[in-house]
Amino acid sequence: MIPWRGKRQDAEVEPFGALDVFRSEMDRMFDRFLGGNWSPGRMGGMGDWLPSVDVSETDKEITVRAEVPGLDPDDLDVSVTGNVLTFSGEKKESSEKKGENYSYTERRFGSFRRSITLPAAVDAGKVSAKHRNGVVTIVLPKLESERPKRIPVKEA
Repeated sequence: MIPWRGKRQDAEVEPFGALDVFRSEMDRMFDRFLGGNWSPGRMGGMGDWLPSVDVSETDKEITVRAEVPGLDPDDLDVSVTGNVLTFSGEKKESSEKKGENYSYTERRFGSFRRSITLPAAVDAGKVSAKHRNGVVTIVLPKLESERPKRIPVKEA
């Protein structure tokens, strides 16, 4: 909902760190409600899950890490359209009820779809995604025109 602005480095904005955390949580809540795979009739409505993500940015690339435990790489779909990264997947429920006398389940199953507005234009042809230990890491190289350029200062 609110564009991601990256990590602030000003020491004077430090007192607002708690406010930034609150804003991020509100963004996630609205993303789940409006942008996610929200549907009251599917998977128990608000019980659907969305992977938690970390987004970081350097001069050359944007990296998105998402927790997707229990999903195989074949269960994930990643795409970039313009400056929006979208990834989706489905965690299929497996049940082994044979001979069980008691069953208690906290794990969540179902599909998800999450879109993130990127802070800069990226080269969609060079985007890569790797999956390891339940975390998918998506590296999105920035377009050359989006990278900061150092301007040499000459003596006049």
